[in-house]
Amino acid sequence: MLKPPPPPVRARPRALSNWLFAVAALVVLMVVVGGITRLTESGLSMVRWEPISGIVPPLNEAQWQAEFDHYRQSPQYQQVNRGMSLDEFKTIFFWEYVHRVLGRLIGLAFALPLAWFAVKKAIPRGYGWKLVGLLALGGLQGAIGWWMVASGLVDEPAVSHIRLAVHLLTALVILGALVWVALDLRTLARNPGAAPAGISALAVWTLSVLFVQFLFGAYVAGLDAGHAFNSWPLMGDALFPPDTPMLEPWLRNFVDNPIVVQFVHRWLAFAVAGVALALAWRAWRAGFAAEGAAVAGLIVVQILLGIMTLLSGVELWVAVAHQGVAALLLVAIVLAAHRLGAARA
Repeated sequence: MLKPPPPPVRARPRALSNWLFAVAALVVLMVVVGGITRLTESGLSMVRWEPISGIVPPLNEAQWQAEFDHYRQSPQYQQVNRGMSLDEFKTIFFWEYVHRVLGRLIGLAFALPLAWFAVKKAIPRGYGWKLVGLLALGGLQGAIGWWMVASGLVDEPAVSHIRLAVHLLTALVILGALVWVALDLRTLARNPGAAPAGISALAVWTLSVLFVQFLFGAYVAGLDAGHAFNSWPLMGDALFPPDTPMLEPWLRNFVDNPIVVQFVHRWLAFAVAGVALALAWRAWRAGFAAEGAAVAGLIVVQILLGIMTLLSGVELWVAVAHQGVAALLLVAIVLAAHRLGAARA
């Protein structure tokens, strides 16, 4: 008796890859908007967390006044913005509102297509758990966002820089994972027998040092440490100010001391540059010239933007560009690492 023919393959790895790249682009936009929200000190303007109804902004003067009245009870208004007008409040409310709505949009842009692909049985074997994991990370990120904001609504009129770092690093982990899985799926679309890409030791080191730098960048933002010294390469008249007040225990300085945090962020950038350029050179030699050039070019741009951010006194759009290019640099490094890993596989 003849065996029945195998069922048709319904997996659509290329469509899944395109979808994940689109979501990754939204995450990059989210990182940029998050930077604007932080730099304009808009993050505490919405003092309530309403995941569903909060998507509708105030629509008339009475609703705006009610929202403003809620804000006037917050520590930020009481201690920093006392006397702020309603029009000024609308400006800071705008950026936090856009940030939250964009977060919801990303959630829907991931969850709804994922459900559709699952119903159509279009997800290749071995990728379902990865996609569900990314969805769970996205939900966790929303909770982390409110956990961060809540830290500035009790006594101190500023969010915890540690919670801010957790929020930013989680966003960047999601971004890197989206791009990596999208690249695996793109490879699978070209070659149905392809295995997921491996990762080299150099790529692991590059991403590890990069994420430590992201951590200190978040600390700089959360502590307003970019304003501590606006000169480069010296901090004032010295490489490291000798009269810097130090905290006890000593390790706390690497988390809570704005001068130490800015110093580490300045010079760790060159360690990142070293390992990233090594990865770029390896990609170039392996035949991935465009990927290597992207990493090298973005490293140079990012360091220059960091210096310009300091020299400009943390000018808003220079600092926002610095954060946005950081996200693009992560994408470029993930792309180069994946190309090398896929070639080895």
